[in-house]
Amino acid sequence: MMMQRLAIGLLLGIALEASGQVIPRPEVPEKIKAPAGEELVLVAHASGSQIYVCQAGADGKMAWTLKAPDAELRNDQGAVMGRHYAGPAWKLNDGSEVTGKAAARVDSPDAGSIPWLLVTVIGHTGEGALSRVSDIQRIHTKGGVPPVADMCNAAKQGSESKSSYTADYYFYAPAR
Repeated sequence: MMMQRLAIGLLLGIALEASGQVIPRPEVPEKIKAPAGEELVLVAHASGSQIYVCQAGADGKMAWTLKAPDAELRNDQGAVMGRHYAGPAWKLNDGSEVTGKAAARVDSPDAGSIPWLLVTVIGHTGEGALSRVSDIQRIHTKGGVPPVADMCNAAKQGSESKSSYTADYYFYAPAR
């Protein structure tokens, strides 16, 4: 049932985007809603890895820490439109790029997945679809969680582990 709703929502979004109408905002918890006065300008589907490194935390205990994402961004037709990588940064094939900082998070409804986020854009490069973007939501996450904690110990210090994930990124800009 949920997949049917998602498919209907995506098809509706594609139809509205193609007709030049406003793309509807996704249903998300209040904590990660994009600010009022912003419009949804782009949706990208990510597939790739969350890269973790085994290292000592502030408390001296060994733990897996996020190093960076590494994912392809695709449009609704499945064509690669850009990349998501360390920064965190999102760069599209049109040359536009943004970097961001997490502003809010909520647990994913899928218990084995990384949290949903609201990211505030803190830097822009290039002209293109991302040049006006001010906030980004990461939702519909699947996977991406760090390895089991007891697999990170002094013998593994500095080692990396990749965890496959998918997510949808919703890009917002001030309304025109």
